[in-house]
Amino acid sequence: MTSATPYPPSGRDERVGDDRIDGRDETPNERADRNWSELLQELRVLQTGTQILTGFLLAVAFQPAFAALDEGERLLYLFLVVMAVVSAIVALAPVALHRMLFARREKRIVVAYGHAALVTALVTVSFLLVGVVAFIFEVVVGGVAAWIAAGGAGVAVLVLWLAIPLVLRKDGAAR
Repeated sequence: MTSATPYPPSGRDERVGDDRIDGRDETPNERADRNWSELLQELRVLQTGTQILTGFLLAVAFQPAFAALDEGERLLYLFLVVMAVVSAIVALAPVALHRMLFARREKRIVVAYGHAALVTALVTVSFLLVGVVAFIFEVVVGGVAAWIAAGGAGVAVLVLWLAIPLVLRKDGAAR
C-alpha cells in the first residue's frame, strides 16, 4: 500500500467523518446501518405480538359463541380486526420500503421512515391491546368490568410507553 491510497488500512474512508459527538466513532452510513438493525429488532417484537393477536381475533369469528355476540361486541370485534390489520401493514411498511430502495444508498431515509412507521404501529397496537382487553372482559363478565379493564390497560400503556420514556428522555437530555 502506498501513501497515496485514499483509504486507511481499516477500510474506512476518513474523508467521511463522524457527524455527531456522542461517544461513538461511526460514519453517518455506519450509524444508519446500526439504527436499521435496532429498528428491525423492535419491529420483530411488535410484529410477533401483532400476529398473535391477529390470529386470536381471526379464530374468534369461527367459534360457536361468536353468534351470541351483540351488535356492540361485533362492532368492537371488527374495530379490533381493522386495528390488527393496520398494525401489521404499518409494521411491515419499513421492510417493503427497504426492498424498494435496496442498494440505492438510501438507508438514512429507510431508517427515518421506519422510525415513523414504528411509532405509528405502536399507537395502533396500543388501541389493539386496550381493545382486546375490553373485548375479552365484555364477553366474559360484562360492561363495567370491560371499561375498568380497558381503562387499566390504557393507563398502563400511557405510563409505560409514554410517561416514563418522556421522563427518562428529559433526564437524559439534562445530563
